[in-house]
Amino acid sequence: MDDRDTIRFGFEIQYDGAAFHGWQIQPDHRTVQGVLQETLARLGNRPCTVLGSGRTDAGVHARGQVASVDMPTSWSAEALHRSLNATLPDDLHVRWVRAAAPDFHPRYDAVSRTYEYRVGTTPDSQSPFLRRWCWPLGIELDPESLARAAECLPGRHSFLSFSKSGQPERGEECTVEEAGWSTWEHGMRFTITADRYLHHMVRYLVGTMVEIARGRRPLSDMAGLLEKEPDLTTSPPAPPEGLFLSHVEYPDTVLLGHDPTPSNTGSTATA
Repeated sequence: MDDRDTIRFGFEIQYDGAAFHGWQIQPDHRTVQGVLQETLARLGNRPCTVLGSGRTDAGVHARGQVASVDMPTSWSAEALHRSLNATLPDDLHVRWVRAAAPDFHPRYDAVSRTYEYRVGTTPDSQSPFLRRWCWPLGIELDPESLARAAECLPGRHSFLSFSKSGQPERGEECTVEEAGWSTWEHGMRFTITADRYLHHMVRYLVGTMVEIARGRRPLSDMAGLLEKEPDLTTSPPAPPEGLFLSHVEYPDTVLLGHDPTPSNTGSTATA
């Protein structure tokens, strides 16, 4: 199909990552990208490629993943929005669809991505109605220690110590705009906004900060890991079920049209 016969759409999706083997399409595995491409291929009556703003890992959730697809010009944003939500499985929901610039790329055009991680510290966090969407630790954490550990993160740093090995081609520096802890009904919540992330970076950060808040390692380890002190290693990563991709920010010019969700915080992704 000629490019003149297609229109590029950007759309924001939410998903429960429990039953997905991550974002990226993989043979013999159920993935978010795979389900979206199958659904959109049926709607457009032709093969299609769906691009995402970030590759969430198996078990990781999203409230603000952004993706793009090229569809026949007979489709409007409103019609595509309705049709997607009428045909997608229950663990995947489209918040909005917008016409996008012809060269819009949800990954490369992103200005920043925000992740949220929930740690359950109350006994109720281990309930089957909560444990799929948090780390059900079930013990109290020292909020002052968590806050002080997060204060080390804003700015440009090497996060090599807080990442899974084997990705030298990606580089190791990230710029963190803000990072901090707050409370939620059943525990503590870590929120971080950065220009990019290394593999498992947020989960390693949370795992290390939780160990500090439990008194199992000193606060000084945060600065030491950022400075890549020899023989200093991160704590094990926090489990994936507590992690949410919550927001991806873009320049105003790449996504066109009106956002039908007034409460949305912006046209806002592995961590």
